[in-house]
Amino acid sequence: MTAPDRAQRFRALHAEGHLLVLTNVWDAASARVVEAAGAEAIATSSAALAWAHGYADGEHLPLDVLVTAVREIAAIVSVPVTVDLERGYADEPAAVVEAVARVADAGAVGVNLEDRCGPPDVLAQKIRACKREARLADVFINARIDVFMGRGTQDSALDEALARGRAYADAGADGLFVPKVTAPAAIEALARATPLPLNVMAVPGLPRVGELGAHGVRRLSVGPWLALAALSATRRACVDLLERGSYERLFDADLTFPALNELLAR
Repeated sequence: MTAPDRAQRFRALHAEGHLLVLTNVWDAASARVVEAAGAEAIATSSAALAWAHGYADGEHLPLDVLVTAVREIAAIVSVPVTVDLERGYADEPAAVVEAVARVADAGAVGVNLEDRCGPPDVLAQKIRACKREARLADVFINARIDVFMGRGTQDSALDEALARGRAYADAGADGLFVPKVTAPAAIEALARATPLPLNVMAVPGLPRVGELGAHGVRRLSVGPWLALAALSATRRACVDLLERGSYERLFDADLTFPALNELLAR
């Protein structure tokens, strides 16, 4: 697909009645494996991508490295790619526009921009600045609302999330991402209150995948969990090998050398 085709396809995946499941990746190999498993689109996890390059999460990964990784991912898959860009790597809207443009030039058709519970007008201004740029017209801006990640009550978080959702929708966001909301009633209230596709994150206590659509969810992200599962499996295999002298976990894989090599053949 051409870049406009991928962008159009990505927007179509957020249509009412469809749940887009994103199993967030961290490099080209994980992206290709996820695509081959049936993923309709590829999303990066900021944490997983940072860890894969030896950095902590929180915009410690240099933007140049992130852009290179996005280019490698987009080059190996045929489905749309969306990127977790955290705050946009800047406070100034103009600098965020440039960061979004760089990942778009690398092959991404969407980005997440988060508010980190800061003043909502900060993210709203970033969204408006992106939407004013003709070169970013096709980029899907997913506005992340972080209030459920704080220490307030669920009720107070919901009220604040609803207010922020309205502000980000008015600014021109294409989707709303509310990590760590789990109560069905809260999810439904968010979905009813916004005209935008609602994105939630897989966390303990979230309704099962098959139930999310009935609550109004149109997009599910797994965040860092896939990378944590992979690294946990690596650690378990190493412990078995180094402490017990066992190969059992080392060879407990359903991907073979030839199969992975074939997936990455060009």
